[in-house]
Order: sequence, then C-alpha cells, then structure tokens
Amino acid sequence: MTLLFAPPAPGRTPDPSLAHRRALVTATLTDGDGAPLADRDVTVRQRSQAFGFGCIGFELVDHIIGESQDPGYDAALADQWLAVFNRATLPFYLGMFEPERGRPRTDRLLAAARWFAEQRVKVKGHPLVWHTVCAPWLLDLEVEEIERALRGRIRREVEAFSGLIDTWDAINEVVIMPVFTAEDNGVTRLARQRGRIEMMRLAFEEARAADPGATLLLNDFDMSTAYECLIEGALEAGIRIDALGLQSHMHQGAWGEEKTLEVLDRFSRYGIPLHFTETTILSGDLMPGHIRDLNDWQVDHWPTTEEGEHRQAEDLERHYRTLYSHPSVESITYWGLPDRGMWLGAPGGLLRPDGSPKPAYHRLRQLVTEEWRTPETTVRTDDDGRLRLDAFLGEHELTVGGVSAVLDVDAPGEVTADVVVG
Repeated sequence: MTLLFAPPAPGRTPDPSLAHRRALVTATLTDGDGAPLADRDVTVRQRSQAFGFGCIGFELVDHIIGESQDPGYDAALADQWLAVFNRATLPFYLGMFEPERGRPRTDRLLAAARWFAEQRVKVKGHPLVWHTVCAPWLLDLEVEEIERALRGRIRREVEAFSGLIDTWDAINEVVIMPVFTAEDNGVTRLARQRGRIEMMRLAFEEARAADPGATLLLNDFDMSTAYECLIEGALEAGIRIDALGLQSHMHQGAWGEEKTLEVLDRFSRYGIPLHFTETTILSGDLMPGHIRDLNDWQVDHWPTTEEGEHRQAEDLERHYRTLYSHPSVESITYWGLPDRGMWLGAPGGLLRPDGSPKPAYHRLRQLVTEEWRTPETTVRTDDDGRLRLDAFLGEHELTVGGVSAVLDVDAPGEVTADVVVG
C-alpha cells in the first residue's frame, strides 16, 4: 500500500494529510483454534466507510415500493446512487407524511428504509419538527393540542423506525421558526408561544425518550451568529445536541475555501460533530445575489450548461476536500442526485435530466470510491500472523484461503486488532 501516515490532527484544525480519517493498523490473524495464520496471503477489501457520504433518497422511494412512473430511468438512478453514497436521507415532512390526521404514510418509508439498509446504507429521517411542508390539520387545533400532536408524532416515528433509522434531524431551521410569515402553520404558532429553546427541548427530549441511542441533529440554513446564539442557548438549557446540521445550498455561488473554513472554525468550537446536511452546487446560471430567500427565485426554465458543469465539478471537489480535511465533519449530504425534481428546479444535480452523469458526478465518485477508500490489496502476514495496514476508517473484509473476517477500523492513529478468521 502506498498511503502515507501521519499522527492525528487536533479536533478543530483542518489537516489535508487526512490523518484523522485513517489508521495504521497492526492486526494479528488467528484461526478458530487460536493458532496464528503465519506467512499467509490476505486479501483486504474495504466494504464500508466510516465517513458519511450522503444524498437524499426521496426520488427512489417510488422505485423501491414498485410505483415508479419511469422504471428504466429509476433503476439506473438507483445504481448510480449506490455507486457513490452510503447515507440516505428520507422525507418525514409532516404535511406529506401525514396529510390527513391519523393516517400516516408509514409503510412507504419503512419499505424504503429497509431497502437502503439491505444495501448497507445508513438512513436519516428529515425532519421531525419543521414549520414548512406542515400538516394543514394542525391549524384546526389549539396551541396545547398542537404541542401534544407534535410530541406524539415524534415518538411514533422514532419508535416505528428504530433499528432502521438511527439519525434524525430533530428540529429544522429554528432560527426563523417563530418569525416565519410566508404561510400560516401550526408549528410557527406553537413556536411563537413557547419560544425557540422550548421548541428544541420538545423535539430532542421526545426523540431521545423514544430512542435513547439515536443521533439527533439541530439543523439550519442560517450560518449567522443567530445560529450560534441558538446553539449556545440550547446547551445552556441542558439540551443535548448530538450533531450540528449545517446547510450549504449554494444557488448564488459556491462558498469557496475561505468561507467554508470560517464556518467550520465558528461551529467546531462547540466540540459537537458537524454534519453538512444539505449541499447544492449549481451547474447553470447562478441565482442573483440580491435574492434573500432562495424560494423567491422562480423561473420557468433553468438549464444546466457546459460552462456551468465545469464550474460545478471544480466547486464540488473544492468543497468536499475542504470539509473532509476537517476532523469535526462527520458527513456530507448532497441534496439531490438528478436535475429532475431538484429543489426550485435548479440545475444542482449531479446527473442531467436524462440521467447522464455530469463531470461533478464522476469527480465525486472518484474521491469517494478511489482516493478516499482503502485500495483492494493483498498483504502477507509475518511469522506471528501479523499484518500492517494503512487504512481509511471503516469496515474491511480480510480473506485468507477463501475464508473471510471483518476488521472494523474505527479510530485514527496507530491501532492494534485481533482478528479470528474461520
């Protein structure tokens, strides 16, 4: 193997050597009787990565449950999705999940979550509480009833999907929640009475009670100091946040390395893992800079362009490299694989409307499956059955004489492991 090794970097310092993503492993292999497998060839293949390379799985749900309107397109899309990503985000917007009170569409997403799990993809639910795409029936309730309904919804979903979904956006975009005026909804009404801190407490405590082992995120698009104040207020109030969700919809142009590092520096200081939960980079004309709410930009046709596709590939690689180099970042989720169905109709997908890959798709696949993955290799054990392996974090399959075992490389630095084969 040719990967170089360096000591782990400090938790808040970017490290282009990626020492925090890799380990130098000394593994001792023995057979079922405890005898060392000395002087044996061992094939090493990484079968999963610890880092979360994610994408939404919204557009695959109909394909998974057998209701696709374009089976050929969707089957190819599923293959292209699985060729890159290991984390899926599924939609739990209350207005879509339970448009009629008491009739949640649980079975659809249970089937989707099971399918992803069968493909060795971890699943996140998004979101448990949000003021947008909200159920209209909440408006028929008094504020106390809205709170009871939300608490019940959180527990119901988290319990129903326990074992399939272990990560949730507990509450989404709280910074704007009490002052949201674009549409009347029950969540905003509750937020105006209870305030931001109590809305967060409601979401996190109910989800935690339903699944104590779940990873619960606070997620927002607002990268201003308002989000920092919100985080600090939640922590001071004793609310446990497992990861901070940072959205990066770059419809008005890529952030660039300087802004990205500035955001990383500000939000990593809390010592809470960072998840870049919603990333979009355009391959067509950029949205005008004077637009404050991205939803306000509505155009009839927003095509991808050759020039834009080249720019998207360069911007995407720069963004992913910057995030991957930072030890605080645990995952990156791209917000939609194909242009077809993209938010706002923007050319932000990694596939064109006909399903053909853009340069950004090839660039990301190369990073994820080649550059940032332990290459398949054969290593020979020494007289004591030991082998040395420079590996990216994640599960590795070790095969000796047709018999395999799993080596989970779960911490950076120099580590030792005992592996029983057979």
